Amino acid sequence: MLSQLEVIKILRDAVYTVIITSMPMLVAALGIGILISIFQATTQINEQTLAFVPKIIGVLLALLLFGGFIMNSLEDFTINLYQSINTMLT
Repeated sequence: MLSQLEVIKILRDAVYTVIITSMPMLVAALGIGILISIFQATTQINEQTLAFVPKIIGVLLALLLFGGFIMNSLEDFTINLYQSINTMLT
């Protein structure tokens, strides 16, 4: 039977993996959003779709660039989880 400490460790590792793997796309969207906001503020162009398309392109580029890192992180988490099943059940 799993103890609370083991469950908390698994959940902590899962949340950490989600945060680390989503960070490149979030940083790209945040950076592009700030740049577009500064551009809109200086030119007084208030078009909502102006920020949408560059953010999508930036997120897709970040996903292409960091896809290997994301897959490696998810693979490491999954392997560690499967390897710890024996120790958790005994």
